[in-house]
Amino acid sequence: MIDQILQLDTDVFIFLNSLGTKAWDPFWLAYTSKFNWIPLYALLLYLISRQMRLKAVLITVIVVALMILVTDQVTNLFKNGLHRLRPCHLAELVDSMRLVKSGCGGRYGFFSGHASNTMAAAIFMGLTLKKQFKYLIYVLIFWAFLMSYSRIYIGVHYPLDVLLGMLFGLMMGILFYKLNLYAIHKFNADYKNQ
Repeated sequence: MIDQILQLDTDVFIFLNSLGTKAWDPFWLAYTSKFNWIPLYALLLYLISRQMRLKAVLITVIVVALMILVTDQVTNLFKNGLHRLRPCHLAELVDSMRLVKSGCGGRYGFFSGHASNTMAAAIFMGLTLKKQFKYLIYVLIFWAFLMSYSRIYIGVHYPLDVLLGMLFGLMMGILFYKLNLYAIHKFNADYKNQ
């Protein structure tokens, strides 16, 4: 059963990865780079600072940093514990796939740190800003979904890597959103309009 799931995962990876073209490669390489999204993170921080008092903003920044740290480290625990090779590290796949970036990354890829971190950030920020921007969460989830797809497109993750990364990120986003609400309430750091 597990072998059949892994084979299906490989087949879907080859299909999705092969849909790429050289014309779209620069776009997906830019999209998958975390550093290119710093302006988005700055905008989200600005929107939060408009909604919360300084004390609540500081608590939120600390909680977000903790969320990314925990999400990233749990991802690494899974990668180093399960030892599932990235598709670009498998000699039998190299000829049938497209590796778009110059390197493959770490040896192991289950599950995707990009997928888990961006989905956690999307859920957390979408929930945090839902009173002012009720549709923002859908935009951020779409952004995280495309980030996850970019990992398949460039050839460094299987679909299950990104799917389970997104699910884990969803759970972390909700958990840390609730933790943030608790911390804001605990330290009497109200929102501006309450």
